[in-house]
Amino acid sequence: MNIIVAGCGKVGTAITKGLVKEGHDITVMDIQPKKVNDLINMLDVQGIYGNAADSDALAEAEVSKTDLFIAVTASDELNMLACLFARRMGASHTIARVRNTDYNDDSLSFIKQELHLSMSINPDYEAAQQLFNILKLPSAVQIDTFSNKNIEMVELKLKKDSVLDGMTLSDMRKKYKIPFLVCTVIRDGEIFIPDGNFTLKGLDRIGLVASPADLQKMLKSFSLMQKQARNIMILGGSRTSYYLAKKLSFIGNSVKIIDKDENRCREIASLLPSINVVTGDGTNQELLFEEGIRSMDAFIALTGTDEENILLSVFASSINVPKVITKVNSDELGKIAVNLGLDCIISPKKAVTDIVTRYARALHNTTGNNIETLYHIADDKAEALEFKAGADFSAKNIPLKHMKIKKNTLIAGIVRGRKTIIPSGDDCISPNDRVIVITAGHSFKDLSDILK
Repeated sequence: MNIIVAGCGKVGTAITKGLVKEGHDITVMDIQPKKVNDLINMLDVQGIYGNAADSDALAEAEVSKTDLFIAVTASDELNMLACLFARRMGASHTIARVRNTDYNDDSLSFIKQELHLSMSINPDYEAAQQLFNILKLPSAVQIDTFSNKNIEMVELKLKKDSVLDGMTLSDMRKKYKIPFLVCTVIRDGEIFIPDGNFTLKGLDRIGLVASPADLQKMLKSFSLMQKQARNIMILGGSRTSYYLAKKLSFIGNSVKIIDKDENRCREIASLLPSINVVTGDGTNQELLFEEGIRSMDAFIALTGTDEENILLSVFASSINVPKVITKVNSDELGKIAVNLGLDCIISPKKAVTDIVTRYARALHNTTGNNIETLYHIADDKAEALEFKAGADFSAKNIPLKHMKIKKNTLIAGIVRGRKTIIPSGDDCISPNDRVIVITAGHSFKDLSDILK
């Protein structure tokens, strides 16, 4: 497809990288020539210097021939205006980044309708939702949901002396009478899509699929259950901090936000009166002690600086805060953070890249068994996809054990109406089922793509 990405910041760069990997023809736009040139030199893309809401610049980018126009500049209003112009000039689909907390669900719905937006995306809100899910199940380092939360995938890091150390997956299924599936294992940086003969080891990072209720039972059985975080300290008064604090306070959690910007602290305090907001430098350890970091169930570093987030997270881990979560946007610094022992890393740009990638693949396949959800998992070494099975799926009603499925591909879950199925070889896929597929080394656009 022909795609234009307007805005070459962190999010725009991440989206562009992801779409280039998908094989699309990309043109990037930005008012800063250096940002455009950097992407041209880094990736196989074309570039235009100019304002995304300028009709001449859009014409130069050949927006009339564009299948998808994505506006992710720093300005919400510019993004919306650019999408309006792009659509009027012939772009088939448009996506705008809208971050301002003043736009509630009703106003966003109105904007989307009036501007004929295909989608609005908010990296800060998506990151906050990820954080909220993890804090409800702190044992996990990542949680992804499918089919309206009827089925979940969690990533866990096994302890060195785990009860699962040395156990094969088939023995694990026999011992624990709970419907679940181990669908990914990362060991020494290598990804495995395991079968029943695979043997787990301590320090493995495993991906598990089950219903939310069964996940709770399973974690208790594995001695991995960690109590929900109730007292939470957030460093940094970002938009993500605001969205997360709002969600946490709504369910009765005690939340403390620390930021050195006095005006931002006043703004958050006025918007969220039930939150304890402290003005101060979070890099000052004495301040953190005074504000009770030792008594916290969770510490979340959400400043605008990756290095600061990493260092303060290492400090929080060193004083045994039960759950430490770190925002890191840089891929290189993310790897360093993991090497320093920080295994719970979130990246707003990654969440948005997953959403855009899923949407672009769905546009490729307007009929058949469309993608409903897509996540890059296991340190981006694998994908988890949700498809809705169509009546034309060639392998419908055939037992999974008789289906010829591509290597490194696993059917991890089936949702049929309100019923969640963790499949065995005797289960089948029926029309209208929602099917969860885990794969490494493939980019599936249609459920039929999983077949040899």
